[in-house]
Amino acid sequence: MYKIMIIEDDASIRRELYLLLKNASYEPAETALFTDLPQQIQKENPDLVLLDVNLPGESGLGVCRELRQFSDVPVIFVTSQNTSMDELECITSGGDDYISKPYQAPILLARIAAVLKRTGKSQDGASLTYKGVTLDLLACTARYQDREAELSKNEFRILVYLFQHTGQVVSRMDLIEDLWDNQVFIDDNTLSVNMTRLRGKLADIGVRDLIETKRGLGYKL
Repeated sequence: MYKIMIIEDDASIRRELYLLLKNASYEPAETALFTDLPQQIQKENPDLVLLDVNLPGESGLGVCRELRQFSDVPVIFVTSQNTSMDELECITSGGDDYISKPYQAPILLARIAAVLKRTGKSQDGASLTYKGVTLDLLACTARYQDREAELSKNEFRILVYLFQHTGQVVSRMDLIEDLWDNQVFIDDNTLSVNMTRLRGKLADIGVRDLIETKRGLGYKL
């Protein structure tokens, strides 16, 4: 289990990240104290750091530069800034990757897995597993026993969202907003088409009745 340290001053985002990482089988660590952060990181000894740029006091960029004086721990900047200059500053300050808010959970998890693999921390991509079904977050595939199905972008994101909310009823609107960010009007039937295709691909690898329809409410694993 890889330890990932969260350095984020917004308590609600910090909690969201903590739960996301825990559900993805990582060991999350966090801090609510934003002084002597490089020393805190050194003491925690994580495998990767998620570092916000805009912190109380010293910026995340300064924290990373100081950290690089004695540690090569992988750092992914998570920030509300998204210009090319912001990205350049993150990389030149010693960051290994950069993702802007609001981020999509599957993309963040894939970035984490890719950085861990690239920096030699992990030999395998990150995955989510439930009832014997494993989602490969880098390859966008679902595996069951010795069979594998390639998923489209939307099929993959539907399954990741459901995996992150196992045991809960997920409404159709929640899925629509996660898939399309509520930026354009999406016919409700579009979700039904994607769900039918996803269930078909799962059935092809021997997985049936994984996704339960709750009539009038949504879906549940």
